[in-house]
Amino acid sequence: MVEQGGDRFLSGWCGSSLLGGGEEPLPPWGPPPAEPPTPATFPPGPTPPGFHAESLRGRTPKEPPGAAVPPRPTAPPHPAPPGAAASEDALPEPVLTVPHQPPPVDHVGSGPPTYDAEPTALPPADPDDLDDLVADTVLDGARYGASTLRAASVRGDSARFRGEPRRDSLLTARFGAGEHALVLVAMATGARATPGAHRAAAEACRWIGRAVGRSHARLAEDIRAARRGDLKSGLHRLTDRSLGKLRASAAEQGIEPEEYTAGLRCLLLTGDPECRTRVFFGVGDGGLFRLRDGEWQDIEPRVAETTGEAVVGFGSLPHETPEGDRLTMDLGITTPPSPYEPAPEPPREPFRFRASVARPGDTLLLCTGGLAEPLRGEPQLCEHLTERWSAAEPPGLAAFLADTQVRVKGYADDRTVAAVWEA
Repeated sequence: MVEQGGDRFLSGWCGSSLLGGGEEPLPPWGPPPAEPPTPATFPPGPTPPGFHAESLRGRTPKEPPGAAVPPRPTAPPHPAPPGAAASEDALPEPVLTVPHQPPPVDHVGSGPPTYDAEPTALPPADPDDLDDLVADTVLDGARYGASTLRAASVRGDSARFRGEPRRDSLLTARFGAGEHALVLVAMATGARATPGAHRAAAEACRWIGRAVGRSHARLAEDIRAARRGDLKSGLHRLTDRSLGKLRASAAEQGIEPEEYTAGLRCLLLTGDPECRTRVFFGVGDGGLFRLRDGEWQDIEPRVAETTGEAVVGFGSLPHETPEGDRLTMDLGITTPPSPYEPAPEPPREPFRFRASVARPGDTLLLCTGGLAEPLRGEPQLCEHLTERWSAAEPPGLAAFLADTQVRVKGYADDRTVAAVWEA
């Protein structure tokens, strides 16, 4: 294409007398002939940069006195060949407009956090139990069906400063293949101020991963068929079974169950591109958010707080008749526990479940309390992530990690995040 454009350019400059319609080559360089050649004709407009009439035949032939100048042929302007210098009359090059996206920042809010932005101290290590070590940061991602997954778990600023292990644990796993594949994202947070918190969190993720993996075919079928009731009851059983194994492990170690427990939050995605049902389930604190049409929505399932005795109207009898007569009498005597009944277990966290249908362009965000609390408490963090994650393409792994590490003063816990972008 470039060579053809150059031939047209030279033919416009030299005319048919010099090139002969492209069949006769240019004469060699040398002095001008005795007889003046036919005057060269030039297209209208300015001379393209880098090309002059003198360069074609050594010099421009002078017109004899009184000779009439032939009219200049009308020819469309030709682009300058590659390498020519730019001129004032050259056409401007097209400018590629890139959508505005704010650069990543270190922190938002009223001021910088107290702790350093980078890790300070490593957790202590046991030479005989190196498998117990936990990495400071875990990063993962994938793309299945119509969704793109990004997941990260980062040690909090407080744990980095004190040299404590990351209490959060992250597990991403795929069971099955093709349209029947099931992707599990599990995140757990160990109990605060307990020595084995990171072990309990990792064990909770492993147990739920095994339970889901063994039932992945049935779960994937239920998700595609939108069997909401079956999903809720089945996942509730799997969650209770997994956390029950944690309590059994605590008994084997001779510690209290509340010292070896973890909050567990999970997300299920199918590999079927036609299925946009996203299933969340688990127990414990955290957040479930959705970015839709440039606005964040808090879609964390609400759990009814029903503690204490039964409420009137829901199965319990009134304490007195309309005349004021007491139906029962409280003598204030504590009933001793029965030796035939098992010891009461500590109160369990309520089970949370949500199955929602995603729309194209949505971003679903599942996180532990380390990110859920600043998202609910600092509007600038929501605004920053909205601008960063509203692009047509999801961020890469490095960019996603930088976004999840934007710090807010007063929030220094571990952060575990999983985000799903819908194509």
